[in-house]
Amino acid sequence: MDKSAKIYVAGHQGLVGSAVMKRLISDGYINIVTRTRKELDLTNQAATQEFFAEDRPEYVIDSAAKVGSVKANMAHPAEFMYENLQIQNNLIWSAKESGVKKFLFIGSSVIYPRDAEQPINEESFGKGAPDQTNEAYAYAKIAGMKLCSYINDEHGLDFISCMPTNLYGENDNFDPETAHVIPSLIRRMHEAKISNTSEVVIWGTGNAQREFLYIDDLASAIVWLLENYSDKQFVNVGTGEDISIKELALKIKELVGYEGKLVFDATKPDGMPRRLLDVSLLHTAGWRHTTSLDEGLRHTYNWYLSSTASST
Repeated sequence: MDKSAKIYVAGHQGLVGSAVMKRLISDGYINIVTRTRKELDLTNQAATQEFFAEDRPEYVIDSAAKVGSVKANMAHPAEFMYENLQIQNNLIWSAKESGVKKFLFIGSSVIYPRDAEQPINEESFGKGAPDQTNEAYAYAKIAGMKLCSYINDEHGLDFISCMPTNLYGENDNFDPETAHVIPSLIRRMHEAKISNTSEVVIWGTGNAQREFLYIDDLASAIVWLLENYSDKQFVNVGTGEDISIKELALKIKELVGYEGKLVFDATKPDGMPRRLLDVSLLHTAGWRHTTSLDEGLRHTYNWYLSSTASST
């Protein structure tokens, strides 16, 4: 890729998009196009088509999505499915129609069956239903990934997809109602420490196993894929290592310095018992993560303290 190629990062203010922007800039790319949600409503088909017709980006990274916690997904499945389908359909088809050279769709590991063999490789896709706790979001992401694959196959265009594992890091969402597990635990334990609350209640038994990828590592993988990968076969992006939610909570408790009690509410869902990606395809292709979980958690908590905690 030419360093002056016009690259559109959709969703550049979010967790993924902001990290991708940082990585592109550090790698020397100088022609990055962005639009805020106020400037371009990606759920509006006509507005999205007009943007592509006028700005003509050569490369597109689709990091725009409606995301949220298990609680949020279970409470609002219709909204999660509808909005994500709108955003990705408008982006993918407008990119195809305007002659974009390469399109990278960022999916999610929730596309895989609840009972998939662990670790989950790309061939496990479609061999069962996704877990119900993230079902609507999963089906939306499946639709986006399949549309890119069909465009690649039918029209011979370089439209590719990657499926990241659970993400965390700077610019994450720390809202207690909608945050994913790591930012939710960081905020709740930090606030419990400040207020001297005796216990923090955590959804589920704590036994579920999850894999976590630091956001700067995902950004590295995305730019690497944009530069090096051109196959209709989507690819997993992760660390190949997992941890139980209970072990994770204890790590965060120690990091934050919270001295109260952790209570696991077994009446609430765990989601998939285990979700660990097989990342051998990406490793064989030439990319690996570099940030350990302990290091990533420290960076994330420090960012929260400097950027978020003071305003909560």
